[in-house]
Amino acid sequence: MSQKKIFLVLIAISTVSLLLHHGGHLNLTLEAFWLGCPSSMASSTQGSSGPSAKHTSVAFLKTHKTASSTVQNILFRFAERNNLTVALPITTCDHQFCYPLPFSAHFVHPHTTPPDVITNHLRFSRAELRRLMPNNTIYITILREPGAMFESLFTYFNQYCLSFKRVPNGSLETFLDHPWSYYRPEEKDSMYARNTLTFDLGGDKDRPSSEAPAYAKRFAAEMERVFSLVMISEYFDESLVLLRRLLSWDLDDVLYVSLNMRTPDSKSSLSSENTAKIRAWNAIDSVLYDHFNASLWRQLRALGLACVEREVQLLRQSRDRLVRSCFGGHLPPLRSAAQITNKELRPWQPSAKVEIVGYDLPVNMTQKGHVPPRDECLKMVMPEVQYTRLLLRSETLRYRKRFPLRSSQQTLRTVGQVRAHKESPAPSLNPRPSETMARSTKGALRLSQ
Repeated sequence: MSQKKIFLVLIAISTVSLLLHHGGHLNLTLEAFWLGCPSSMASSTQGSSGPSAKHTSVAFLKTHKTASSTVQNILFRFAERNNLTVALPITTCDHQFCYPLPFSAHFVHPHTTPPDVITNHLRFSRAELRRLMPNNTIYITILREPGAMFESLFTYFNQYCLSFKRVPNGSLETFLDHPWSYYRPEEKDSMYARNTLTFDLGGDKDRPSSEAPAYAKRFAAEMERVFSLVMISEYFDESLVLLRRLLSWDLDDVLYVSLNMRTPDSKSSLSSENTAKIRAWNAIDSVLYDHFNASLWRQLRALGLACVEREVQLLRQSRDRLVRSCFGGHLPPLRSAAQITNKELRPWQPSAKVEIVGYDLPVNMTQKGHVPPRDECLKMVMPEVQYTRLLLRSETLRYRKRFPLRSSQQTLRTVGQVRAHKESPAPSLNPRPSETMARSTKGALRLSQ
């Protein structure tokens, strides 16, 4: 090795050591140099802002039971750090945009417009989102392997979806043996019982079997034209590598902890036979997943699998450092909702038959004389419902300061529009029960006990 190369290597090592010594994180340019990876996969939609400018107009289609709550939390925190506006639902829509109705811009709270980011559950409507979002918005979503996803849906929504509720003994195997004995296409909440991904994406979940294969391929191609990135939950960290490069974000912008998880005894193992039955029953979802799983790996191979692996390791190391900084060394213990002392951290429970766990703060952080974690740290472990309410409150306060006379008039007008929308002839599907928000917190957020 020449003296010049040795000199350059020593400079790089010294720079990295200095940053780590002072507790800093490597920025995107230094990471790319250190890893030997391309510095950006930024979309050409960024235009003159250049690859180094963070992209701030993002529409994330939050799908069901796909680790989408964790992605949403990343986007919420990014928006707050960068003083962006997040589109949030009006109160009559709960914490979702009146799902399962097709999305309408009328479902967006007027105090959260014009938005930079949208990420709460909605049924996709490209036309309505284009009306609402900036022209340079990047569209992303996430999918999950249909067998694991359907098992999660069956357990999670067993008390909401009548197609599941009428199955004897709540048996997934019984449902899969004769699904048409329990499934009603036009029934309330039927979208959880068949081709849920297709429905969330705005497609036809009940396309006749003879037409389904061709339809699924056309629909996958259509979605590929809309979404710049389709993440895959089984390869979550690898998907984040692509996400942050697409948006030209720093590593710190995509750090996370997993949210909205079930306890192990709430999960069922699937035999290969039942997995095959699930994929056949959810044939359109299966085509979508296979299509975008292959697409994800094409993008990862183009970036370089060795490069991706190194960046995944860097992401995990940075996440561990953040957890140590936030919570005194270790991630807070997972607890049932009843065991979590801070109600702002209690996840919503769908039914008595499934338990969703959340994070409880260490005891020494809740006692007097101890400094509670920073807001950023608490928000990493905050469930969707509470975080949505917190953002709506903060954005409403900001809006009222800017437009003191306009806010009340807009609210009344929007409520009237939504009422008219709901009363017009529309899909017979009705929104999920509003117990979700009944369990959410009221008033100001209390971040420590």
